[in-house]
Amino acid sequence: MSPELAVLEGGAARVRRLHAVDATPTRPLRVADVALFYGERSGGIRTYLDAKAEHAIRTRDIDHHILIPGAKERHASGRHELPSLRVVAANGYRVPLGAGALKETLRELRPDVVLLHDPFWWPVDVVACAKEIGAATVAVHHGTSNLEAAALPGPSRVYAPLLRRWLRRSGRHVDAVMSNVDTMADFGRTATMPLRLGVHESFRPRPDVKRGDHVLYVGRLSREKGVLELLDAAARSADPWPLRIVGSGPLEETLRSRARKLGLEHRISFRPHARDRVRLAHRYASARCVVMPGEHETFGLVALEAAACGTPVAACWTAPAVHAIGGLGHGFVPGDADDLDRAIGNARAAEQDPREAALIAWRHRWDRVFRDETAALRELVV
Repeated sequence: MSPELAVLEGGAARVRRLHAVDATPTRPLRVADVALFYGERSGGIRTYLDAKAEHAIRTRDIDHHILIPGAKERHASGRHELPSLRVVAANGYRVPLGAGALKETLRELRPDVVLLHDPFWWPVDVVACAKEIGAATVAVHHGTSNLEAAALPGPSRVYAPLLRRWLRRSGRHVDAVMSNVDTMADFGRTATMPLRLGVHESFRPRPDVKRGDHVLYVGRLSREKGVLELLDAAARSADPWPLRIVGSGPLEETLRSRARKLGLEHRISFRPHARDRVRLAHRYASARCVVMPGEHETFGLVALEAAACGTPVAACWTAPAVHAIGGLGHGFVPGDADDLDRAIGNARAAEQDPREAALIAWRHRWDRVFRDETAALRELVV
């Protein structure tokens, strides 16, 4: 530690000691995260909520509760599974049987703040219930109307206006909106809190891992993720780079069939979704580059995880994550397959950057993320 930093740290310690006697212990903030899209093989939302649950257990900074759909009603250790039916086998998504059990659980928990991670689990009723028990409410904007519309079969222009009206209705009476993108079009109001995302400690520079020659895609296999456009870019590329696809989703068989029609079956391999972080970090580090082709990403956790391992990333300029990873990010114009191919080429030609990766991993540690989020939530409920 430098002498200057030692002086600063010493001064801060003295201030803490002087105020320690007068400080009133602050009870942990009771936080309820309500998440419909918490599937067995889902991505960013589950990663975020699992990390928050681990943080709560380790630090006791918050009294944390996750409310999710389950096969049957079950309550244990801050995890509340409520009755639902399975609807998407590929990702394990479930549809709740109404909002009665959810509202009853909230009344029993009496949280200080309720975070709604989607607009589809009877949000108007849930917000009214939260206000009834004196809880603040936050709409967490994980997906725009354009993202949700792109996931549905048929023309997106038909679905997007309907979804936008639903989002406005669901977010009309919440106390705050949390997002990384502009929310005016969807909510008719601006976000007052950033959606903070972090990386597991496994995602660190790994100089011991041999770097391969392949392009790696990790994520859900669905339309809104841009995987069909990724295959088109691979087919038109003058450089026949190999492509590894890791994930699961409703589009898997369509992708396999399309790869055969495009003559790509010898260049593409498929691997199932895996939640093991150490194994995933190894996959990131061993890739020549990672690609995140979706143009509707509201953040892009894959890009952050890959960059924390030092691996260059090709991603759409519209994804907030590409701006958070500095020189490790190589952006492309949305809807331009040629520019996607160019970005992949630039990322493949780039070197891994362990120093930049270490800084990204440090800045986005989950403990820092949740410390800042908790402080913002405390300000909301005061």
